[in-house]
Amino acid sequence: MSILDIRVLGDPILRQSTVPVQEITDELRTLVADMFETMHHARGIGLAAPQVGRTERLAVIEIDGEPLVVINPEILERSGKAKAEEGCLSIPDIYADVERPKDVVVRAMDLDGNTYEVQATELLARCLQHEIDHLDGKLFLDYLSVLKRTAALTKWKLQQDKYPGFIRHTALETPEERERHKHPEEEL
Repeated sequence: MSILDIRVLGDPILRQSTVPVQEITDELRTLVADMFETMHHARGIGLAAPQVGRTERLAVIEIDGEPLVVINPEILERSGKAKAEEGCLSIPDIYADVERPKDVVVRAMDLDGNTYEVQATELLARCLQHEIDHLDGKLFLDYLSVLKRTAALTKWKLQQDKYPGFIRHTALETPEERERHKHPEEEL
C-alpha cells in the first residue's frame, strides 16, 4: 500500500465530476487500499478519488472502525436537517458549520461489484454526503453564506503557499503536522 498525495483547494480536479466505474479491477482494488492508507495517515474519516487526483466515482469512509467503500454512489433519499462543523483533507485547517440532511439512503457498489444500500444517520450520513459531493465537484465551502465562504477563503489564502502545485504531500508530513491538521470531529 502507498500513501498518496492529497490535492488541495485550487486544484481543478476537485471541481470536476467523476466518471462512473465500469469494472472492478485489481488496479481499482489497489487504489482503494491506497486511499484507505492515505486517509488513515492523514487522520481523516473519508476520502474521495478526486482528492488523490483520480477521476473514478468512488470514495472510502471509516467511522468507528467500520470501513466502507462506495463505488458509483447515489443518494436515494434525504430527510431531516442537522448542522455540524465540517473540515476537509483537501482544505486543511479550515472548518465551518454546514447544514445537511440528517439521514440519507445511499445506493453504491462494493469492491466485489455487488450493489448495496446503506441507511445512514448523523456522522455517517454527513460523511457520505460530503464524499459524494466531492465526486460531483462540490466542496463543503459551497454550502456557506457568501460572508462565511469569503472568510474561509481568506484564511485559506494565507496558508495555500504551503501546498505548491495544490498538492499536500501527505507521506512527508510529520506526526506533529498531521496532529495539527486533525480536528476533534476529524476531517472528511
